[in-house]
Amino acid sequence: MDTAKYHYLAWKELANKLGFDFTMEQNERLKGVSRVRSLEILLDIGKVHLEEDQKSKYLKKKNEQYLQYIAKMDHTEILPGIDDLLHYLKLNKIPFSLGSASKNARLILEILDLIGLFDAIVDGNDVSTAKPDPEVFLLAAEKLGMRPEECIVIEDAQAGIEAANKANMISIGIGDANVLHEADFMLNNTSELTIDFVQELIA
Repeated sequence: MDTAKYHYLAWKELANKLGFDFTMEQNERLKGVSRVRSLEILLDIGKVHLEEDQKSKYLKKKNEQYLQYIAKMDHTEILPGIDDLLHYLKLNKIPFSLGSASKNARLILEILDLIGLFDAIVDGNDVSTAKPDPEVFLLAAEKLGMRPEECIVIEDAQAGIEAANKANMISIGIGDANVLHEADFMLNNTSELTIDFVQELIA
C-alpha cells in the first residue's frame, strides 16, 4: 500500500504550520520510524523547539490529517504486483506477516479488505522499540512460528532494512539503491517482486 505519500502530505502540512517547508527528500528520514521519532526529526529539520504537551497536540493533529487521507483509499492504492503475490502466498500456504511501525496498519488493511489474508500482524501497538531495532520482525517471526533465518523481509525504508539485517533475516529493498544499499537484494519497485523471484528465494 502506498501510504508513504499520505504520511508525507500530513507531515508537510504540519511543518508548514510550524513555519518551514518539508521536502520529499527529507521525508526519506521518516520512513519506517515511529510517529514520535518522526516528529523529533521534523522539528530538528525546522530547528523548532516544542514543549512535550505541544508535541502531543501536534502528533494528534498529524494523525487526524493522515486518517482523513487514508479513509479515502481503495484498491488502486495497492502497489503493483502485491495483490497477486499475497494471494499466491496464501494459496500455497506460505505464512506471511505485516511488520509495521504504524499504529494504523490494521485500519489500512481493513479499509483495503486485505486483513484476512495475513497470518500475523505486528504494528506500532505491539512493540516498544521502533526500527531499526529488530523487535517488530522478531515478534512477527514468533507469531508465524518461524525462525528468523527462515524469514524474508520486504522493506522500502533504511531503518527497516537495518532491522531485518539485525534480526538475521533476508532483506529485500524496494526503492533507491543508494538509501537501501545494505539490503541483501535490491529491486526498483514492487512490480519486480514477481512470483518467480519469490519462488527462487524460497527455494
